[in-house]
Amino acid sequence: MQSLSSREKQELQFETVLILQGGGSLGAYECGVYKALYKHGIKFDIVAGTSIGAVNASIIVGSKDDDPAKALEEFWLDLAEGVTPPGLADEIRPYFASTYSAIFGNPKAFFPKWFLPSVDYFMPYSWQYIYDITPLKQTLNQYVDFKKITNSQSPRLIITSTDIQNAKPSVFDSKYDKIEADHVLASAGYPFYGISWTQKSGKYLWDGTLLSNTPLREVINASPKYDKKVYVVDLFPKDHPEIPNNMFEVWHRARDIMYTDKTEHNMHMSKVVTRYLRLIRQMHDILGTSTLNEDARSKIASIEKEYEKLASERGGIIDKIIRVQRHEHFHFLFEDADFSIATIRELIDRGERDAKEALAKAIE
Repeated sequence: MQSLSSREKQELQFETVLILQGGGSLGAYECGVYKALYKHGIKFDIVAGTSIGAVNASIIVGSKDDDPAKALEEFWLDLAEGVTPPGLADEIRPYFASTYSAIFGNPKAFFPKWFLPSVDYFMPYSWQYIYDITPLKQTLNQYVDFKKITNSQSPRLIITSTDIQNAKPSVFDSKYDKIEADHVLASAGYPFYGISWTQKSGKYLWDGTLLSNTPLREVINASPKYDKKVYVVDLFPKDHPEIPNNMFEVWHRARDIMYTDKTEHNMHMSKVVTRYLRLIRQMHDILGTSTLNEDARSKIASIEKEYEKLASERGGIIDKIIRVQRHEHFHFLFEDADFSIATIRELIDRGERDAKEALAKAIE
C-alpha cells in the first residue's frame, strides 16, 4: 500500500490573503493599511472584501494604474469632501461631515432620492431606498479595469453580498465570474443607511456585511486546498473597556460587536480538521506496513480515494493571521459617514502607521 503524500506536497504551497471589511468612510483606513503592505513588497494571491472592502479590493486587483496603492489613495482623496470649516475640532468634525453626507450625499458615491425626480417622490412611505449609488459605479469605472481582474496574472478577487430573498451569501469570484462594477455595487447596498440594492444575475442583492463583515469563511470555501497566511483589516474595535453612557453609545458599541472580526472559530476548525487528517494519515501508514488479510486490505483500499480527496481538497489550514486593528480616540455612531478631507487623510495615515506596527510585531 502506497503512503499518501498529498498533504506533504500541499504544505509546500500556500496562499497569501488580504481580507477587507465593510465600514463606509472607514474604508480609507484600509487604504492606509494597503499602502504599508505594498511598500513592504507583500503580494497577495487572494484579495477578498465586502461592502467598502469590496470597493477597495476591486481597485487593488483591477487598478488601471501600475501602482494600485497610489490608485487606491487617489480614489479616497477623490471621494473626500472639503465641506467642514477649517479648524474644526476632531470631536466635532464627524458630526458636521456625516450630517452633510446624510442631507446632500456624496457626488462620487451616493445621491439622495429627494434630489431625484421620481413617480413616488411625494410618497416617501413607499420608498425602497434613500440613496442611489450609481455615482459610485461611475467612480469605480474611472479607477478599475474590470478586464484586468479576470487576468490570471492578477490576484484572485472574491467579493460577497447577501441575497435579499433567501438570506444566503452570494459570492463573486474572479476565478469563475466575470466581475463587473455591478457586482461590487451589489456588495455595498447597506439597507440600514437606506442604500439601494442591486439586481444582478436574477438576484436582488444587499451588502455582504449583513451575513459576515470578515469574509474569511468565503475564502476558505472558495480555496480550501492550500494553507493560508491571512492579513485582516479590522475596522471595528473588539475591545472597549468603557461601559456606554447613553443610547447612542449603546448603539455604537452594539454596531462594533456586530461587525468586528470573528475569525477565531474559522482558525480553530481548520486546525481541528488538519489534526484529524494527520491522525488518519498516521493510522493509514501504520496499517500500510502491517500484515493484513485480503479483506482488510480491500476495505482500506476502498476508503483510500475518499481520504485522498479529503486531504487534498479540504486539507488547507490558516497558518497565520496578522490583524491590523483600528482604534478609536472617541466614539461616534455615524463615524463611517464622515467623508471630510481631514478625516480621510487621518484614516489613511493611521492605517499605514498601524500596519507598519503590526508587521513589525509579526516579524518578532
